[in-house]
Amino acid sequence: MTPSELLTEAFSRIPETVERAVDGLSEDQLAARPAAGANTLAWLVWHIARGQDAQIADLAGSEQVWTADGWYDRFGLPFPAEALGYGMSRDDVGRVRASAELLTGYLRAVHERTVAYLGTLGPDDLDPVVDDAWDPPVTAGARLVSILDDCTQHAGQAGFVRGLLFFNR
Repeated sequence: MTPSELLTEAFSRIPETVERAVDGLSEDQLAARPAAGANTLAWLVWHIARGQDAQIADLAGSEQVWTADGWYDRFGLPFPAEALGYGMSRDDVGRVRASAELLTGYLRAVHERTVAYLGTLGPDDLDPVVDDAWDPPVTAGARLVSILDDCTQHAGQAGFVRGLLFFNR
């Protein structure tokens, strides 16, 4: 298995995990909070896709799926196109409202772009430094692992939130 194939396999788990978390839920259920001020399922899924989209686009030197493919307009959220969810207030988290189909459609589109990018990578493409603001500087490979880690953590949180909201009553 090549590094590209390994990363593709790992990234492919994210949409599957997220789809299980949101399957069959209404927009109101996706916007519910397990506790006051907690993240909603809708926000978690949107943030997973936005973070992955922005960072993969940066690595690939391409426009984000969010704007290139019209997802920003389809969502119609009250945020600038560059919003990713980082540093959002509790009120802003609550403003992320969307159907499961819209959320997973965007995530699937981001996933397709991610897989396409990963397919271009050879082993030597993981070594270049992409961010020297850190010590040690961040390589492309380390950035990909970081993106994967963030997405899988939030996907796990989405499954947990679903359980708290709908199966522990």
